[in-house]
Amino acid sequence: MPLMDHLRELRGRLFKSLIGLALGAVVGYAFYQPVWDFLTAPYCSLPESASVDPEGCTLIVTGPFDPIFAAFKVWVFVGALVSAPVWLYQLWAFVAPALHSREKKYVYIFVPLAALLFFGGAALAYQITALALSVLFGFLPEDAAPFLTVGEYLDYMVIMMAMFGLGFVMPLLVVLLNLAGILSHAALAKWRRAIIFGAFAISAVITPAEPISMLALAVPLVVLFEIAELVAFLNDRRKRRDDPLAGLDDDELSDLDETPSDLEATDSGGESAERR
Repeated sequence: MPLMDHLRELRGRLFKSLIGLALGAVVGYAFYQPVWDFLTAPYCSLPESASVDPEGCTLIVTGPFDPIFAAFKVWVFVGALVSAPVWLYQLWAFVAPALHSREKKYVYIFVPLAALLFFGGAALAYQITALALSVLFGFLPEDAAPFLTVGEYLDYMVIMMAMFGLGFVMPLLVVLLNLAGILSHAALAKWRRAIIFGAFAISAVITPAEPISMLALAVPLVVLFEIAELVAFLNDRRKRRDDPLAGLDDDELSDLDETPSDLEATDSGGESAERR
């Protein structure tokens, strides 16, 4: 397919994905208050949330447009989750023609696993939010009270859940690259220390400046990468076992099959007939 046709197809896929996102945002608009209560539950479980109103949980706004921006973020967040089957299918339909049948089979298996890992990471981020915030609030002096804005808290929750979810999916992509023959176990083993260091470094960058969130993301990442490396090792060993040329030296001569083929037998028979 020419380049312009690829660009036209990409434009169509993006347009359909945006339509799905817009329809999902309508669902977010309809369920805005339940979703907001769900997202603010970790903060409201802390005693610091009652610093403004002793009888309730309070988040403040500092500008006239903060409420609409916060609502829009919730709508888009819900819309992205609800429309995930739509934009995932559009991405798959755009990439599928370039894949072989074996690679397509892997994708059919790994897409549900990727969804489970993403939601598992997001759920972990949600569960540790209250503990992480309590650690951060512990650095406040006794005469200070926290006043979180709606936008700051919502950005924190969405970014944490998205980063944890994407982080949990990355080791699965490593396995997929290995099964496709792009990344070998030898390369993973060579870069094992760098991968572990990178997991802790990235976790420290994308999480707040407290150890709870960093360890909650880094430790599962390292465990998942070790599992991915084990799967790559088993897969590469299976490939070597099934390869008839495995274990041969590059300079070793292969055995020649001296049995004449059917074509050679026919030619020799014709030559004998001409001689007679």
